[in-house]
Amino acid sequence: MRDEMKSISISSLISHLSSLISKIMNWIILIIAGLFEVGFTTCLKLSDNFSNLKWSIGFFICITSSFILLNMAIQTIPMGTAYAIWTGIGAVGTVIVGIFLYNEPTDFWRVLFVFMLIGCIIGLKVVSK
Repeated sequence: MRDEMKSISISSLISHLSSLISKIMNWIILIIAGLFEVGFTTCLKLSDNFSNLKWSIGFFICITSSFILLNMAIQTIPMGTAYAIWTGIGAVGTVIVGIFLYNEPTDFWRVLFVFMLIGCIIGLKVVSK
């Protein structure tokens, strides 16, 4: 009887750990999907209305990768939460790229709202099951 309880608790522990690892991996996948969103918006700008073949190909690779990874992530992360975080990462990342590569403005209000968006992304992660 005691051996049965040990085997039940060990298999339960393994199942729980496997589920936890899967959820953590999907959060990592979601972050990578968001980074690919930054990639496709950057490539879109650099493609010059799809007249530059190299950047146009980069755009299609990034957008395809981003959507595939987003689809993988929503298997365990609630769809609304995943979509909000994915677009948030893309928005914040694109603003940062714009500031550093294209000298876009960094006035107080713009930076404040970017930090508020980051706070919302973190908040969604914290309250998600």
